Amino acid sequence: MKLQQNQLYKKDDDYIRIVELARLAVSYKTMKDPVAGEGTTHLVTKKEFCRLIKGAELLDYEP
Repeated sequence: MKLQQNQLYKKDDDYIRIVELARLAVSYKTMKDPVAGEGTTHLVTKKEFCRLIKGAELLDYEP
């Protein structure tokens, strides 16, 4: 799987969207409703992000 900016994942009741993708880090936003776009932004390493989205479903969503 290749990470790309603006990808949207659904894990349990939360949605996770990649906001900014760097070489070694990922900035992502967790939300309850992807249409509203309100949520908190987090900055983690790519390795931590991949562990976070393990078992999550990649959605076909265009913001």
